[in-house]
Amino acid sequence: MSDSGESGSHVRQLRQEAEGLKQEAEGATDPGERQRLQDKARKLLAQSEQESAMAAGDIYPQE
Repeated sequence: MSDSGESGSHVRQLRQEAEGLKQEAEGATDPGERQRLQDKARKLLAQSEQESAMAAGDIYPQE
């Protein structure tokens, strides 16, 4: 498999994990746990976006 294929697979995996965390956060009864899960989901989405941009040849870091 090519590097771009592996990268695309990893990006999809990150996005799926983030979506799962969002759903878990929606069901969390503890506000602290909900916030922790939402923060982790946001970080994973940001990471997936950065990896996707890098795979597409846009290597400038996102701020």
